[in-house]
Amino acid sequence: MVLEVTTFRLLPDVDAESFLAADKAVQTEVFPNTPGYLRRTTAQADDGEWLVVVLWSNETDIEEFNARIVSDDVQMRFDELIERGSIRSKRYTDIGG
Repeated sequence: MVLEVTTFRLLPDVDAESFLAADKAVQTEVFPNTPGYLRRTTAQADDGEWLVVVLWSNETDIEEFNARIVSDDVQMRFDELIERGSIRSKRYTDIGG
C-alpha cells in the first residue's frame, strides 16, 4: 500500500466552504472506481494549511491516475483553488504493522 500525502494552502480569495465543495466533488466524482484507489481524506491545520491523504494499492495506479486526471474538469476546478507554490507531495510505502 502507498500513502500519498499532499499539503497546500488555498489561494487568498478562496474560502473553506468553496474549497470543501470542490473537494467533495473530487472525492465523489473523480476517485470512485479508480483502479488501485483505496481511501482519501482531507484535513486542515490550525494555521490554515490543508492536507490530503490518499491510500493506493501501488505506485503504478497512482501514475496512471495522475496521467488521466490532467484534463478532468472536476479535478481542474479543485486545482484552481490551490496556491501552486505551496504544494508539497510525498509518498510513503506501508511497511505493515
